[in-house]
Amino acid sequence: MAYNNENIKLDFIKQLCEEYEKYNYIDPKYYERINIKRGLRNSDGTGVLAGLTRICNVHGYVMDEGEKRAQEGRLTYRGIDIADIVSHCNEEDRFGFEETVYLLIFGSLPTASELKSFRQMMSKFRELPDNFFEDMILKAPSKNIMNKLARSVLALYSYDENAEEQGIDFEILKALKLIAQLPNVMVKAYQVKNSHFNGGSMILHPLIEGHSTSEMILSLLRPDRKFTKQEALLLDTCMILHAEHGGGNNSTFTCRVLTSSGTDAYAAYAGAISSLKGHRHGGANKKVTAMLECIKKGVKNYDDEDEMLEFLKKIISKKAGDGTGLIYGMGHAVYTKSDPRAVILKKNAGKLAKGSEFEEEFNILQAVEKLTPIAFKEVKQSDKVMCANVDLYSGFVYRMLKIPDDLFTPLFACSRMAGWAAHRMEAMYNDKRIIRPAYKAISSERDYVPIAER
Repeated sequence: MAYNNENIKLDFIKQLCEEYEKYNYIDPKYYERINIKRGLRNSDGTGVLAGLTRICNVHGYVMDEGEKRAQEGRLTYRGIDIADIVSHCNEEDRFGFEETVYLLIFGSLPTASELKSFRQMMSKFRELPDNFFEDMILKAPSKNIMNKLARSVLALYSYDENAEEQGIDFEILKALKLIAQLPNVMVKAYQVKNSHFNGGSMILHPLIEGHSTSEMILSLLRPDRKFTKQEALLLDTCMILHAEHGGGNNSTFTCRVLTSSGTDAYAAYAGAISSLKGHRHGGANKKVTAMLECIKKGVKNYDDEDEMLEFLKKIISKKAGDGTGLIYGMGHAVYTKSDPRAVILKKNAGKLAKGSEFEEEFNILQAVEKLTPIAFKEVKQSDKVMCANVDLYSGFVYRMLKIPDDLFTPLFACSRMAGWAAHRMEAMYNDKRIIRPAYKAISSERDYVPIAER
């Protein structure tokens, strides 16, 4: 709805804003004095311990006699190193996302026959309920696909006669169906957006039974349905790397918080999607792309490290970029020396970029990775160990795969559905307490003033 001066007095809105600022500001010194752990983070950057999990371990440092010491990053799914999962799939020239879903949810690697049956079942689960596309996607186009994903997940509640049932069999069925359906919803929502808001064509292809998840996405997304196995395998690798990242990341924690209240699966997963949308979380990969364009405009010679360094210092000083002072794709809450996901993506991106139109951009990202710690140290006078995170290269890989920017974060969501599902079920059957941290009230008591005396 468009507002104008006839239905809202802008001066009054300004006055309300001033009133809000007057009574709602909290001096940062309060947090330090009372030792409030903002963001549920300790003063050294480590996370506040909030639970136990068998699903995933994110390892990036060790605590040595109270001091945080940097280490090379490791990511394990159910105790198995993510690098081993990816390397075995690559060596065997096969898709691994479905196997990863099985591992995360059930806790063990499937046998060949179990995996075959599981893939067949997931392929059949991809179809959306009758009239769902017309009623929930086509009739209400969204400028942001993440909002459409969240709305669609909430809407799927209405198509499930057992939506409120929370037995393990019902929870597993809901989770697997959503993992299968979400990529289908994502592409259809994009096609509607492309037609309604971008003036493009809306191309809707039927599903092809037997496709892997990454093959299905590329097949539905491309007008001619053509893609190479190498492209599909690279997208599959991205989805494996994004499938899970521990219980403390914002969207997974959101899912566990909602689950702890006893709400239904659809509400919990929609909340996780909404969390992932934020630019401080899943939305960072789009920010990297915007930052890359900014660097290309502001730096004349990308091979000149001195010029690149000075421009990165301008970004940190809020004199360039989007004004936040952030270099997107750099730094992580847990990883210090390296993010294993970024290491794997960088290796694969380099192979695909070599000799292509994307090679120059890949070299720029490598320079950002190399020079950001130096720029940060010079501007902030900090010796903080900093590495590239998965976002530095994920959006770049998606662009090489001809995937629109609109789908960068939704693809993340389609992958992470597996991790959210695993954590929801683990929380339901182990935690059994509502998550309820405390907030200290710092407002002083005062008397109510009758309206005539104000």
